[in-house]
Amino acid sequence: MPTIRQYVPLTSRRAAAMMCAVIRAAVGVLASGAMLMAFAPPHAAFDGIWNSATATPLERPRELKDKAFFIPAEAAAWERATADANAEPSDTAPRRGTGTYNTFYREYGTHVVKTLRTSIVVDPPDGRIPPLTPAAAELKRRHAEAQRDPQSAEDMGLQDQCLAFETAGPPMLPYSYNSNYQILQTRDAVVIYAEMNHDARVVHMDRQSHVSSIIRLWMGDSIGRWDGDTLVVDTTNFNDAGGFYGDAGGNFGWDRNLHLVEHFSLLDAGTLRYRFDVDDPSAFTRPWSGELTMTRSSGRIFEYACHEGNYSLANILRSNR
Repeated sequence: MPTIRQYVPLTSRRAAAMMCAVIRAAVGVLASGAMLMAFAPPHAAFDGIWNSATATPLERPRELKDKAFFIPAEAAAWERATADANAEPSDTAPRRGTGTYNTFYREYGTHVVKTLRTSIVVDPPDGRIPPLTPAAAELKRRHAEAQRDPQSAEDMGLQDQCLAFETAGPPMLPYSYNSNYQILQTRDAVVIYAEMNHDARVVHMDRQSHVSSIIRLWMGDSIGRWDGDTLVVDTTNFNDAGGFYGDAGGNFGWDRNLHLVEHFSLLDAGTLRYRFDVDDPSAFTRPWSGELTMTRSSGRIFEYACHEGNYSLANILRSNR
């Protein structure tokens, strides 16, 4: 006796199967859409990978005096001059000293920031970092002296010890390579992962006050809030690593009195504007601010293993001893 299925036309069976597939797909889309809606950021989306490499210097060169912005032609000329200065040494333009890496391993920025500013420092108006306090200047002098005659690894700069780099900061400043970040946004936090030195910084969006003052962290304690489409991050509770004035090895850094406020906003779909305000009365004679732009990248973040094969630090100490 024929089964019921045999009496159902083939086209009807196919139509029914297709309908079931469509329903299942629709349910899946609705479910995934609900999940995306649940985790969608309420304001601007910064998720993705960003690169901060730039030809714009941290401080405004003194020859530019009070010139805060380039016009496009001046920016192009500055970029050409910067590329020439960063080019590989030649017989006609030798480099002084032994140097470090060759240009193949560098990631010098080829363009100025998108706002055409002449320096990352925007305040004071001269585009220069304010003078150090006498105590900070003395601490920097002692660190520089220890680096010239290091007795242990702790006499070297934070970068030489693979402890901290200015890219992670905060504030986050471009370097000559690995100026890459990945930003992840969730309901309760924004995570900023810096390629160098593979540091993941968590900005807490689920609380409004900092942890106890007895807790001191390399990158401080960061809490965030939204001001329209701008992410405002307030950071305190830094440790006494020495920082910009204490580490003569070039790392930017901090001290325990630093209060840092950062602003993240989208200049356009492919450009992130990053501004930071530094208030550190034990380090600088006045507060100061900086601003730069980061470009959205289609690349990937790779592990930066600073200590892997790092024979230079041991050799420096061995030769000095």
